[in-house]
Amino acid sequence: MEFGWLSILPPIIAIILAWATQEVLLSLFIAIFIGATILANGNPLIGFTETLNNYIVGALTDSWNVSILIFCLTIGGLIGVLSKNGGTKGIANLIVSRAKTSKSTLFSTWLMGILIFFDDYANSLIVGNTMRSITDKMKVSREKLAYIVDSTAAPISSIALISTWVGFETGLIRDGLTKIGVDLNPYNVFIETIPFRFYSILALGFVLVIIFSGRDFGPMAKAERRTYTTGKVLDDDAKPLVSDEVSQLESSTENERWYNAVIPILSVIVITIIGLYVNGGGLEGKALTDAFGDADASVVLLWASIGGTIIAGVMSLAQRILTIKEIMDAWVTGVKSMTTAAIILVLAWALGGLNDQLGTAEFIVSVAKGSVPAYMIPLLMFIIPGIVAFSTGSSWGANSIVMPLAIPLAFELGGTELLIPAIGAVLTGAVLGDHCSPISDTTIMSSMASACDHMAHVKTQLPYAIAVGIVSIIVGFIPAGLGFNPWISLLMGAVALIAIVYFFGVKVDEEERILVGKFQSVGE
Repeated sequence: MEFGWLSILPPIIAIILAWATQEVLLSLFIAIFIGATILANGNPLIGFTETLNNYIVGALTDSWNVSILIFCLTIGGLIGVLSKNGGTKGIANLIVSRAKTSKSTLFSTWLMGILIFFDDYANSLIVGNTMRSITDKMKVSREKLAYIVDSTAAPISSIALISTWVGFETGLIRDGLTKIGVDLNPYNVFIETIPFRFYSILALGFVLVIIFSGRDFGPMAKAERRTYTTGKVLDDDAKPLVSDEVSQLESSTENERWYNAVIPILSVIVITIIGLYVNGGGLEGKALTDAFGDADASVVLLWASIGGTIIAGVMSLAQRILTIKEIMDAWVTGVKSMTTAAIILVLAWALGGLNDQLGTAEFIVSVAKGSVPAYMIPLLMFIIPGIVAFSTGSSWGANSIVMPLAIPLAFELGGTELLIPAIGAVLTGAVLGDHCSPISDTTIMSSMASACDHMAHVKTQLPYAIAVGIVSIIVGFIPAGLGFNPWISLLMGAVALIAIVYFFGVKVDEEERILVGKFQSVGE
């Protein structure tokens, strides 16, 4: 059964309600209920029971979802232990002692986001949780932290040569090439598309422009102005996705040792990398890239989070900083701090499953494709997955729906010359849609890890994502359809983004920020 325009009603309702009410949980639940009622032929009673029994519970019967959910909760528990044993304060003191300004602190955040390239979920949760206390001390708004976390996670993971995205993306490319009978190596095609990932690459660069220019515009400028004039990293009416429980965990001053945080966090990274290799069949002789692509990232991330927690606990016991009871209490406190975010993730997954049954993404594609000239294919293949990802909250879902259309369409209208730009456009367009959507799981995770009000994160990030998206279209995808060199497009895009920041941005006074920080320290 085709639902047509009704299929886009649930995601639209979720987005509008989330913006209007600032209540993401309620908005998602209402959207799921309305969608379930549509599927129940307008019967609200069946719609209500299906919302609970089928979609919400169904989201928790998927092994990937459950593994990611436990990973998020376990990372929260790990951060609870690191807060209690003094590790987070130790690393904060270490970085703050070297990072004399907010710029160097934010650059450290960006650099950490680049280094954790192998998975966007791990990236968001590790970077946000690690840097939060440090950026708080430097009087940086939580909105700015969430933006940097979000704008480095998916963009770098989606273009990294080895990551949890590689297998998924090359798989889509391989299937598409097989259907059109083109004998090309999918991984080589993946590499060739990287220069055409205009949005992903320019988004990473735009973060640096924002950091080193000291300028912001739109709601982000307002958030930064609030923080450096009042010292408040959150708005008074903000509802951060992570509760204050973790921040209230106290450690004695003599136990604030940076390595008690760094070693467990590094262990999470190392276990993830080794786990991806082992789980993907690397020990059986598979190439490194194939092993990473074939690995079940949800399971490996769970290994890593549990392993990091065990290492943090053993280190705390060995140094006699915490007892077993104190470790477990701190871990449970950290898990509890993730409760709201975990519920939102479950509801977002439930809405995604509902959208699949309604055929939301397929309908959007069918409306948008129409008849277009060949040179517009890269542009169209950037916009369509962006709309689908924005509406469904899933970049992978958008890629899965649009790629089977993009490859044959691009090959039919422009041959192999349009094939690479079109594939790159699809893969980066979905990232843009993800960045703009309040129901995206990675956007939610960035808010969660940064302990930021979710809608505040979406509102402050949206103008930046749109600015990069527009530049990507004008200097990237339209010229790409005409055969323009992508490296020149990237250079032109960088210049355009610098001009935008300096023309529209307002410079935040660094000295005033530092003075406010010192004044508050004295007051405390």
